Amino acid sequence: MTLEVIGISVLWVFLFGYIMVASIDFGAGFFNAYSTLTGRAHVLAKVIQRYLSPVWEVTNVFLVFFFVGIVGFFPKVASYYGTVLLVPASLALILLAIRGSYYAFVTYGGLRGKRYTLLYGLSGLLIPASLSIVLTISEGGFVSRQNGALVLDYAALFTSPLTWSIVVLSLTAVLYISAVFLTWYAREARDSRAEALLRRYALLWAGPAILTAAGIMVELRAHNPGHYARMLEVWWLFALSLLLFGRSVYLIWKKRQYGTAFLLLAGQFFLAFFGYGLSHYPYLLYPYLTIYDSFTSETMGIALIIAFIAGLCLLIPSLYLLFRLFLFDPDYLQGKRDNHA
Repeated sequence: MTLEVIGISVLWVFLFGYIMVASIDFGAGFFNAYSTLTGRAHVLAKVIQRYLSPVWEVTNVFLVFFFVGIVGFFPKVASYYGTVLLVPASLALILLAIRGSYYAFVTYGGLRGKRYTLLYGLSGLLIPASLSIVLTISEGGFVSRQNGALVLDYAALFTSPLTWSIVVLSLTAVLYISAVFLTWYAREARDSRAEALLRRYALLWAGPAILTAAGIMVELRAHNPGHYARMLEVWWLFALSLLLFGRSVYLIWKKRQYGTAFLLLAGQFFLAFFGYGLSHYPYLLYPYLTIYDSFTSETMGIALIIAFIAGLCLLIPSLYLLFRLFLFDPDYLQGKRDNHA
């Protein structure tokens, strides 16, 4: 295995970690806002706030690692994607700042108000939508060279069915992942009303999530036949992902083993995500940039791999302790202990 493959694999793990953790966060914010609009805040507010309070400060750690790593491992990415992603990346940063400000003011400043809650919830859906556009751009067909510079064709991008397929998948996946986790969390908190409502949300978003994932493959067949053909070569990864999806939904339907259902969901997305990445190999931006013609020096590459693997070995146990000592602590779950005490 080459340094380039090891480097992109480590970064893909960090990106997957961000997708899972952030999806729960974003979805929780949306469900919190939606329950406020529909008069069900009294049902979900306690469970969602118990989850968000100790977690919001660490959600973006995976994303920071990924962005630092992608530029460190593949320096040319900055020049190829820098101007191309100016608008979507700026939008995502503004939305992340809005969410961070909301957390800070609500948690430490006691800010209250329906409009702030709604803004916070909507920003949680717009962030994955704006970030997912990167995947569309990487498929090629939207970037061209003009006078030696790369230019993004916004008209083609925002009228492409592939763009909206990926955007819709990002939204449905966020809501599905979050609903399944929060259903499990509500069960652990012994909040039967919140559990019942979140279970309904999980079942509601399961179908759209799997259908939009299949829709992307259909759109890729027309937009990038080469990538579609490589996806068929690793069809077994997507088949296993589908089996895990079915088992997860079955457990939720039967109101059994929500923790196992969430682990199956994580496995489902892990297989699909790495199947997509494997079939996209070796391109970072089709057809201009691959992992081989943009990799850093060998010495820097080895140092970065060691540093990022060490960071991963530190981050995963830290998250485990966070979940063990705070989120799933019996006293905290029952509201008997305030994590800010």
